[in-house]
Amino acid sequence: MHSPPLKWISIQGYRAARELEFEPGFLMALVGEASSGKSTVLTAIWTLLEAAAPPPTIEDISRGAAGRIHLEAELERGSIFLDATPPDTLNLNRAGAPPVLFLPANLRSRTMVAPATGSGAADVAELLRPPLADHHWAAADGGLALVLGMERLLASNLRKFVLLIEEPELYLSPHAQRHLHRVLRGLAEHGNQILYSTHAPVFLSVDRMEELALVRHTPDGGTSLFQPEALAEAESFRALSEFDSDRAELFLARAALLVEGRTEKLIFPLVFDALGVEADKEGVLVLECGGKGNIPLFARVCNHCGIPYVVVHDRDAP
Repeated sequence: MHSPPLKWISIQGYRAARELEFEPGFLMALVGEASSGKSTVLTAIWTLLEAAAPPPTIEDISRGAAGRIHLEAELERGSIFLDATPPDTLNLNRAGAPPVLFLPANLRSRTMVAPATGSGAADVAELLRPPLADHHWAAADGGLALVLGMERLLASNLRKFVLLIEEPELYLSPHAQRHLHRVLRGLAEHGNQILYSTHAPVFLSVDRMEELALVRHTPDGGTSLFQPEALAEAESFRALSEFDSDRAELFLARAALLVEGRTEKLIFPLVFDALGVEADKEGVLVLECGGKGNIPLFARVCNHCGIPYVVVHDRDAP
């Protein structure tokens, strides 16, 4: 398989992303707290690639960015850029840009797809549009419509498109989410590039940590993006065997308490309650590791992803 359509992306001075660059693969999940900047990253990529996207305005300029917005991407051959000083100047070069489809969350139950004008994009977008309902109460909620649309794209043998999706899990049951994740992976294996934001553990693969992008926001630094390194092959298989969707919540947590087994997992919520702390509200995950032998593995995953953690265990074994 060749390299993905977008090999490298730089976002400078755009909204909360003051200075951000990363190397997306064929599949990338943007993970972070609400308002961390995941949608900003997707919208910036759409703005760079799509001629029908609204040009940046004064409202899009980051604080302290000297009034300039610069978006750039490296392609398999050459590069493209958008350079703007709103409202005065806009310089851009989209020559060779791959066609893009943007599926924002607010369009999920309606048109589904934002305006698309790239090579063949309008025709492909038609495959995603939900059918018209006979009655307003029969309108699809957008979840299953997204699944059906992605299945059509896969069946159409789509190639070399960029798909940007906000929260693909919306309106879907867990088993439908798992199916959709497999469909998205199939599209990526056909040479398309899929970038999506998510709060659903089902869409996160611990054995492919290089496909994660941890998006964080601080008042001083704005939005930042961190890509963990892939686990070693032997450890990757072990992680896959140990991680279920409950444990994959680790990637969505602000901090983790790594414990041995079910007893501790049942007890610690009572401890937090006695301390007057609501762990879920604080984004603290009590993660049951399935025994002492697995604790180092989960600790290494936390280290890879920069997730603060504390280990709690007894001393009944070395």
